[in-house]
Amino acid sequence: MSFTDFLAHYWWVLALIAVFAIFFKVVLRVFFGMVVVPENRIGLVTKKFVLYGADRSLPDGRIIATKGEAGFQAKTLAPGLYWNMWIWKYSIDMIPFTIIPEGKIGLVLAKDGNEIPTGRILARKVDCDNFQDAEKFLNNGGQRGRQTAFITAGSYRINNFLFDIAITDQVKINESRVGIVTTLDGDPIPQGQIAGKDVAGHNNFQDIDAFLNAGGTRGLQPQVILAGSYYINPWAVQIEERVMTEVPIGHVGVVISYIGDDGQDVTGENFKHGNIVRKGFRGVWNDPLGPGKYPINIYTMKVELVPTTNLVLNWANARSEAHALDKNLCTITVRSKDGFPFNLDVAQIIHVPANEAPKVIARFGSMNNLVSQVLEPTIGNYFRNSAQDSDVINFLTSRKERQDAAKQHIKLVLDEYNVNAVDTLIGDIVPPEALMKTLTDRKIAEEQQKTYQTQKIAQEQRQGVEKETAIADMQKEIVKAQQSVEIAQRTADAAVKKAEGDATSLKLQVNAEAQATKMRADAESEATKLRAGAQAESTRLNASAEAEKIAKTGNAEAEKILAIGKSTAEAYELQVKAMGDDNFTRYKITEEIGRNNIKVIPEILINGNGGTESPIGGLLGLKMMEMMDANKKTNNNDKHDQAN
Repeated sequence: MSFTDFLAHYWWVLALIAVFAIFFKVVLRVFFGMVVVPENRIGLVTKKFVLYGADRSLPDGRIIATKGEAGFQAKTLAPGLYWNMWIWKYSIDMIPFTIIPEGKIGLVLAKDGNEIPTGRILARKVDCDNFQDAEKFLNNGGQRGRQTAFITAGSYRINNFLFDIAITDQVKINESRVGIVTTLDGDPIPQGQIAGKDVAGHNNFQDIDAFLNAGGTRGLQPQVILAGSYYINPWAVQIEERVMTEVPIGHVGVVISYIGDDGQDVTGENFKHGNIVRKGFRGVWNDPLGPGKYPINIYTMKVELVPTTNLVLNWANARSEAHALDKNLCTITVRSKDGFPFNLDVAQIIHVPANEAPKVIARFGSMNNLVSQVLEPTIGNYFRNSAQDSDVINFLTSRKERQDAAKQHIKLVLDEYNVNAVDTLIGDIVPPEALMKTLTDRKIAEEQQKTYQTQKIAQEQRQGVEKETAIADMQKEIVKAQQSVEIAQRTADAAVKKAEGDATSLKLQVNAEAQATKMRADAESEATKLRAGAQAESTRLNASAEAEKIAKTGNAEAEKILAIGKSTAEAYELQVKAMGDDNFTRYKITEEIGRNNIKVIPEILINGNGGTESPIGGLLGLKMMEMMDANKKTNNNDKHDQAN
């Protein structure tokens, strides 16, 4: 038989057993006062009455009985078996344990106890086994209300007649963040301060009783808590999570402390613009923070960032740097001496040394104030005053000089404020449109004039090149003609020399032959002298006659050749005398040029002046005259040599 079938057939047996058990328990409870507290429960006891005795009722203002009075009892029943808890005298409430999960804390509100002193809002901690011993809590002077102490994760036997438990989260501070602390209980903050003083020994405000015992004050605290998880009672301490203060690279952080004692100024008598104190005192600290992240309480201290790299500020409508210190700066409008308004863009480069940053902040409070209170009026007024001393055109043309002057002036001004002026740069200058058009037209005209002058010089140079080219081309023909004349002159001289040489040679030959014939005749005459006198005499006469004939013939031929040469030379001499040296030379040159078809004048001649008489013609004439003079001198030398 299955269990289901058993229940179907014998359910009445089980019901009878249950009724018997209940009856037995009731009997035990009524007649023997037996109470069984399960292992996961506690028993809250309420005494219904007290028949006699002085303690039969609770004192005024109390709700929990600690001495057997009627009412809610401080003592609870732990898990187990109890007797004599008569049902007509005691009422037992079974409640579960109080369980605090991980990551949580239990805040305790006491419903009974002594009164909290005036001026306090939290009940101080007493020894009571983490509120599990209510009787001990009340006997040790526990105070009603919100407790400074709390219970952490775990299971607790809490008397709910006396204590209410509120479960809340642990306090968690994330990375790169800081917890700013405000306490809700403690002594009042001293007059003149905005935060309490540093208190040690409270373990990051997790032991608020230690904080209060050490004289901690309510309100804003100078101490902060860093990243992590903390058991902090939110009824005693409020935590505001904030991002850590970061000082970027290229900056320093000047600390302005709003709390602490008044410190002694460390700047000396020369600095009259604010107190700079050592770290820990109220005021501007003399040691700025370098690049990094710092757990700064933003309500008790302020970190003013000061750039330590070169900082560019633009007085221009369309341009602003990433630091945004120049976002309110605009193009400077100035008016010239001649009454023209025009716009001027200016860029100022400054540098604040790290050791001078506290002085700048002590004087101005922030970098924005430095820009608005010093740089903006100083630079704007300087350029406005400078423009009034000059007209627009001179201002434009003397831009570099004005930029250098502005740099020196602004440097002297900023040195007084512990700021280095690196450079002052004049950007775009926008003159009035009408004046700009006039200047543009004038400049275009000047440039056109320069262009025309350059073109004129180029044309003149081109003419000179073409002229020199023509002369160079003609020089070849002139040289060729000169060579032809010299060749003709030398040919004529050679002909004369040849004629004279032929005549002399023929004469010598005739004389030689005559002498030879004479000698042969003498020999023959001597040989035949013996054979015949008459024949010899006849032969001698014939030979003499023949030699004389031959001699005369040779002399005549030689004299003929000599006469021809002399006549030619005399003819040239007569022509020279008749025509003149220059004309005869020109005649011979012309005759030689004509015979050899020499081109003296080029087919294309460039005339620079456009007239009949040109420099090139004169040049050619002079050149030909020089050539003729040279030929004349050569002929005269040759004649002189012939005469000798």
